[in-house]
Amino acid sequence: MKIPTICIVAASYAATVAAQAPPRRDSLVLTRAAAVAAALASNPQLDVAREQTAEARARQVQAVSIPDPTFTYSYDNQTRFLGLGTAANRNAVVTLLVPFPNRFALRNRIGAADVHSAEYSYTGLRQQLAAQTSSSYDTLLAAFRHREIFLTSRGLAQDFLRKTQARFDGGTAAKLDVVRAQVAVAQAENQLIGAERDIQTASNALDRFIGRPVGTPVATRDSLSIPPTLPELELLEQAALTGRSELGGLASQQEGAKAATSLAKQFWVPDFTLSAQKDFAADSGSALFAAGITMPFPIFFWQHAKGEIAQDQHRERELAAAYRDLRAQVSQDVRSSYAAADAALRQALFIRDALLPSVREAYRVASVSYGLGGSSALEVLAARTDLLNAETQYADALTAANSSRADLERAAATPLTRFGPRRTP
Repeated sequence: MKIPTICIVAASYAATVAAQAPPRRDSLVLTRAAAVAAALASNPQLDVAREQTAEARARQVQAVSIPDPTFTYSYDNQTRFLGLGTAANRNAVVTLLVPFPNRFALRNRIGAADVHSAEYSYTGLRQQLAAQTSSSYDTLLAAFRHREIFLTSRGLAQDFLRKTQARFDGGTAAKLDVVRAQVAVAQAENQLIGAERDIQTASNALDRFIGRPVGTPVATRDSLSIPPTLPELELLEQAALTGRSELGGLASQQEGAKAATSLAKQFWVPDFTLSAQKDFAADSGSALFAAGITMPFPIFFWQHAKGEIAQDQHRERELAAAYRDLRAQVSQDVRSSYAAADAALRQALFIRDALLPSVREAYRVASVSYGLGGSSALEVLAARTDLLNAETQYADALTAANSSRADLERAAATPLTRFGPRRTP
């Protein structure tokens, strides 16, 4: 039996399309902790911060480097311009300029402060990235939760459509009720389309944070749940004031500014010179060596006092004022994050314990009554809308509670598990 030519062509085309199609990416299954660990290991932003720290270390090496020696070879005492052959002396001189030793120490302090500031920036970026990754993971969890809610909503809408159609066929429901039930099914389908879009968007954002190719499907192993009780606010605020990287980085800048001021005040300090010279034109024997100092003569001392010294002193005062303001900002950040986390937790608990049981019972009663011919279609649709809104609010509240908790850990610069739960009055 011969295979038709069109089948052969179709099979060949399908094989060609399959060969040219991009390889299928396997789903990446992650817990929240694994996602944060992957972000801290692979996110390119951390590579940028590490390179900036390495640049600071290189600047410190440059700051304490001894200047390279200079070599000069000259034809001296020529009888005419560029008459090199008439030169009476041909001198070769090697000179080394050595700065005053205390300048090395001060420049090293400035460089070390720069390195420490870069290290604190790297630590702060890690804390911020961990919070952002955790929040992105929670957003993905919320998108999955919304899809589950909309799937349930579609099932309820389809069940309501079947009951309405049966009542219409029995003559106990109007055609308008059937249309309303069909609209509810269509709305549920549309919500599912939006949920799929939200899942893809959240997955792409999480891919970027964890350093994976954007578009890699991510499957979550954790689920949205009520987070533990928050610790005492005072403990978190104290931890932030001692552990926030911004404060440490600014303190390092203050140390560097003090060293810069001390270095500027040494404008009068001499430098040492060492040199070796030999005349190759005359029979001068061995080379001649010299050692000395070069010292500025600061007759215009007020220019230094009102110039670089004043600039560095004002820089110290600027950093001191910025440090005081930053401490206030850190306290405000902790308190704002704490208030958001506490409110989100209480909202999630309220919705779970008070709102959801009520709307679920209301929908159950309305649905059963409608099936028995009691309730109207509008009552069932209203009860279903209330149930859908409550379930969605609960998912959003759980997301906010977990995300705000991660943000509070960032603000406190320490895991909340280090502290015990808050004492209830």
